[in-house]
Amino acid sequence: MDLSLTEDQSALRDLARKILEDHVTHERLKQVEAQPEWFDRATWDELAKANLLGVALPEDVGGSGLGLVELGVLLTEVGRVAAAIPILPAVVLGAMPIAEFGSATQRQRYVPRVADGSAILTAALIEVDNEEPTRPLATARRDGSGWRLDGIKTCVPAAHLAERILVPARTGDDAVGVFLVDPHAGGVELTRQVATNREPQFRVALSGAVVSDAEVLGDPAHGTAILDWTVQRALLGLCALQAGIAEQVLHMTAEYTKTREQFGRPIGSFQAVAQRAAEMYIDTEAIRLTMWQAAWRLAEGLPAVAELAAAKFWAAEAGQRVVYAAQHLHGGIGVDVDYPLHRYFLWAKEIELSLGGASRQLVRLGAAMAQAA
Repeated sequence: MDLSLTEDQSALRDLARKILEDHVTHERLKQVEAQPEWFDRATWDELAKANLLGVALPEDVGGSGLGLVELGVLLTEVGRVAAAIPILPAVVLGAMPIAEFGSATQRQRYVPRVADGSAILTAALIEVDNEEPTRPLATARRDGSGWRLDGIKTCVPAAHLAERILVPARTGDDAVGVFLVDPHAGGVELTRQVATNREPQFRVALSGAVVSDAEVLGDPAHGTAILDWTVQRALLGLCALQAGIAEQVLHMTAEYTKTREQFGRPIGSFQAVAQRAAEMYIDTEAIRLTMWQAAWRLAEGLPAVAELAAAKFWAAEAGQRVVYAAQHLHGGIGVDVDYPLHRYFLWAKEIELSLGGASRQLVRLGAAMAQAA
């Protein structure tokens, strides 16, 4: 596995970085985060104009036809600026599964508009007291020519912006379907929640919500494969965001410790500070390298369950260590809620717990190793 970027991937990174650094400033983020939508539409539109939202989507539905490594490059840059944009739910949780498993009509209706920035999608993968997205508690029952959905989903990102929510539900004892639910339809109630990073997420209550056969993704009895596929890419996306956050936090800390003086010397010259910063660097590299290993295996069509569990473990465990050490080395300013570092701390904590924390990943990794033995 070659961890260096190709010339095209480097160009993609540079373009994304230029757009994001030009538009996503600390002051701009404060304005966006104070708005109910919590959505930086100007930055979203600029990424769409550069066709970056479609980087991992097929060319026949308006994308660039590139792959998961390129998606990782983009998401890492989004993490570096902690942008308030729904790129993970819209692209990874919504457009990519439809592009892969959807009917011709579904693909043409939804995916091109995500690529051009005019539509947002998301998925409802989390339920209370259920740690396994591929075995949902929500149910779907046949009702004439369609389906009636009942159940509760929680922590659904960008549900208030989405045109459709991909909702997994049991269609039988061992059968699962994935349904494209209109969040504004009858039988669907959204209740606003606030995530650790202050992002609005939503409790989605389904009470007899009706979905037609045309809005079922794939076979309604064999949706587990769709969910496995989607969760793997969601985990990769979270790890890529965390890699960008850790890289930026490390950079901020290096700059601060070079210029902050104590006893007439930069604090970075003190051995204890240098050792703590070195540990941050090692953790950041572990997050980055395990993420790229998982991305490469997925892109090559290779099994990646263990690699994704390892990457998510490092994103959760080491990600939290990095931002905590950064706060420590920044001293008093590190806990100032108006200082940019605080935003990264909250983002790292949110990613740490999303779709399973470090302990959950060790369980997954152990199960994968036992199965392979």
